[in-house]
Amino acid sequence: MAKNDKKPADKTADKAADKAAAKAVTKAVTKPASKSAAKPANKLATKPANKGTAIDIGIAASDRAAIAKGLNGLLADTFTLYLTTHNFHWNVTGPMFNTLHTMFMAQYTELWNAVDPIAERVRALGYPAIGSFADFTQASTLPDAPAQPPKAREMIRILVTGHEAVARTARALFPLVDEASDEPSADLLTQRLDVHEKAAWMLRSLLEE
Repeated sequence: MAKNDKKPADKTADKAADKAAAKAVTKAVTKPASKSAAKPANKLATKPANKGTAIDIGIAASDRAAIAKGLNGLLADTFTLYLTTHNFHWNVTGPMFNTLHTMFMAQYTELWNAVDPIAERVRALGYPAIGSFADFTQASTLPDAPAQPPKAREMIRILVTGHEAVARTARALFPLVDEASDEPSADLLTQRLDVHEKAAWMLRSLLEE
């Protein structure tokens, strides 16, 4: 028999071996990568870099958090008192209408202008300023305006109580901001105390006989 002649069985074995080898190569090439390898390489790179967002203004993070929480409470009180005062400006009646209508307008305008500096101080400390009615309701120490407009003298009493309450909220923050050497917040609180204590005095004077 010639050397290059192969038995049928040998040819069958060769074909089977070639087929197995080809299958192994295909499997190795098309085999999916493991789950860990399949994750995008830049996943961590999409997160904000801590180095770029870190806050280092000389106030400890825990103090910043506590002060921001207190200022959000002051923000809620201020906004609630603003709404009540504006409500009373619209609905006041009686012999003192002109005096109170004008006074309430001046007071609600001042309160509205105070909201922004308080909120921006919270942001400067690195925390969100609250801004929904649900948040204000939860954080405020003041009640909502009465469902039915009260008489003029009762409006005055409600506003006196409101200004005194906001003053207490501001004053309660002083020990914390002093301990943290947070002068900007202390300055803001001082300004708010002066406004609310003066407003309470002026309103209270209208109730004296």
